[in-house]
Amino acid sequence: MNSFFKALIAGWGAKKLGGGCLSTVVIFIVIYTLLGKCDNRADAAIKYKKPAHVVTQYQHKR
Repeated sequence: MNSFFKALIAGWGAKKLGGGCLSTVVIFIVIYTLLGKCDNRADAAIKYKKPAHVVTQYQHKR
């Protein structure tokens, strides 16, 4: 997710849920962090998946 959209969503959520100044800032940080973690899971699944055509040295017969 784009950082700009994460900030917009986190700002809107913090405005709705926050009561005072400090709680609004804390809620913004929590929402922004959670949106970042949701995005990383999808990238990690693709990044660490081993392609089928890769053969390691232990798979070769000598």
